[in-house]
Amino acid sequence: MKLVIEGTIVLKTGMHIGGSSDFSAIGAVDSPVVRDTLTRLPLIPGSSLKGKMRYLLAKELNNGILLNEPNNDQDEILRLFGSSEKDKIRRARLKFNDIKLSNLSELKTFNVSSTEVKFENTIDRKTAVAKPRQIERVIAGSKFDFEIFYNLDDIKEVEKDFENIKQGFDLLEFDYLGGHGTRGSGRIAFENLSVITAVGNFEKINTLNEILGA
Repeated sequence: MKLVIEGTIVLKTGMHIGGSSDFSAIGAVDSPVVRDTLTRLPLIPGSSLKGKMRYLLAKELNNGILLNEPNNDQDEILRLFGSSEKDKIRRARLKFNDIKLSNLSELKTFNVSSTEVKFENTIDRKTAVAKPRQIERVIAGSKFDFEIFYNLDDIKEVEKDFENIKQGFDLLEFDYLGGHGTRGSGRIAFENLSVITAVGNFEKINTLNEILGA
């Protein structure tokens, strides 16, 4: 049985998730954002969302201590995000996809681009010389509609799984997604969370929606 968690990521501040900068023309930004190959619009890689949620949840469930080896995470983490340990490979119940910008038309009504360039300085401690750099960010107010697929492997564990998923969303709202978070980038909010049945029939779908706050 498969369930689909749906929702929207709303950027509260500019967000930087880096893309390729193998070739930079004169005047180009030093650190561009990752973009969809076809549309050239910014996106959130599924791996970025998955990795940050796993990191925050693993730390929270282990009383603030992060284990050095992800394969040693608690069972509640491993069953959601998987394990690659040799001879103990475990399939993740959650499947994350890349998330595309969904409100480009809305942004255009404000006559703004989907990205901005933020100028930052780092100071060399030895020489006190400033090193300016240009960081591209997806602008605040951008929205990304997402889907996360959940494989329902054990009906006895599904409610606890969804409590952990919701906790992961909550933790991320008080942290940041992407880079430069300590300088204000990457603050997000999850909106319009819900879960539906994609394959099969699950009688307690309303209970899961209540857990997500739908």
